[in-house]
Amino acid sequence: MLPHVESRNVAASVDKLLAERGTALLSMKTLIAAVREQTGTERSDADLAGLITKKAALLGVAVLSDLGRPEPGRPDPGRSPQDAGRKFS
Repeated sequence: MLPHVESRNVAASVDKLLAERGTALLSMKTLIAAVREQTGTERSDADLAGLITKKAALLGVAVLSDLGRPEPGRPDPGRSPQDAGRKFS
């Protein structure tokens, strides 16, 4: 089986997106969607998040890690309703 060939350099696309957005706090979900739109990559969210995190750290750009959170209006399956107001240490 032949390896998948990216239509465009994903790392270069991430560099460009981070440089364009400067020092604003960026959403990981938004960045991943933008990379997919620009490159058409089929890489996993986790792979893209790792690449974005590394590139952002090198450039000193803050990225909000919002992957894995429930969609707005949907309950978090990892927490029961009884735990909603409770603080965990």
